[in-house]
Amino acid sequence: MLEIQQIPVLNDNYIYLIHDNESGDTAVVDPAVSEPVLQVLKQNNWQLSAIFNTHHHADHVGGNLQLKQQTACNIAGCANDQQRIPAIDIKLAEGDHLSLGKHKIQIIDCPGHTTGHIAFYSADAGALFCGDTLFAMGCGRLFEGSPAQMLASLNKFKNLPAQTKIYCAHEYTAANAQFALSVEPNNPDLLSTIERVAQLRAQQLATVPTTLEQELATNPFLRADSPEIRATLGLQKASELAVFTELRERKNNF
Repeated sequence: MLEIQQIPVLNDNYIYLIHDNESGDTAVVDPAVSEPVLQVLKQNNWQLSAIFNTHHHADHVGGNLQLKQQTACNIAGCANDQQRIPAIDIKLAEGDHLSLGKHKIQIIDCPGHTTGHIAFYSADAGALFCGDTLFAMGCGRLFEGSPAQMLASLNKFKNLPAQTKIYCAHEYTAANAQFALSVEPNNPDLLSTIERVAQLRAQQLATVPTTLEQELATNPFLRADSPEIRATLGLQKASELAVFTELRERKNNF
């Protein structure tokens, strides 16, 4: 089985360690910094096999070089963005697979936040490591990609099993919830989720992972077909892309 350990770092980042108990293989997803990762590896007596980078931003690759130097691990990232992934060894694209022991890790191409962004999906663990593409009740800013690219990426995720756990890279949930409320104030699932999130944050507890089922019920960026959202935006008869584009623009200025 795969064991997943979450490491909070910086202001609001999450690094994830994925460990296969049978083989001893261990991967780290988006190591912003190296020291906390090395500490947890030592505590667990785990040896790092690989780094999985979702995209090139410094708060996702900042620990690459030191971890590689300390552990001789391989670094895997997006083939389309290999020039910006420090010390990349394995260049990945849609449909490729990696292995942790006997467990397959599927690569999903998901540009939008950046032009070279990928996600790592384990069907065995029911886990999606999606970097900055999808957040709890939000999605990533479009720094390099287009609304059409981001919408297509999110729609790929919507096809995964509903119980898939979403391991996103930031604790943005409380702020995202307030925007979601502004465009769909009568969504009962959203209202109950906001209450639960407030309780967790009051105790300084993480609100992620979330689940795809939860996001389909509460995340406006996965709910472009919601009549209430469309009415709020005045886009009742608009395309899914037009609704998504307006949502993203409003979130940018929220």
